[in-house]
Amino acid sequence: MRTTVRLDPEVAAAAERLSRERHIGLGEALNELARMGLACGGEKTTRFRQRTASVGLKIDVTDIAEALELLDEHDAEASR
Repeated sequence: MRTTVRLDPEVAAAAERLSRERHIGLGEALNELARMGLACGGEKTTRFRQRTASVGLKIDVTDIAEALELLDEHDAEASR
């Protein structure tokens, strides 16, 4: 099938690079990139989970400067 598409610059660069590396046409390079994307699309992604650790402090984070000072003081005390 023949069609006209607009590619983002990074996609066009990747297709051109693949075309040069494998000595294939631009259309074939785009098809390979699309197939790679389709093959990766079925993978499950892991959900992000924030890890926490107790530092022994209760900090009000509404005042960031004060929170950073408290953490700096805590680090200084811990390194002594």
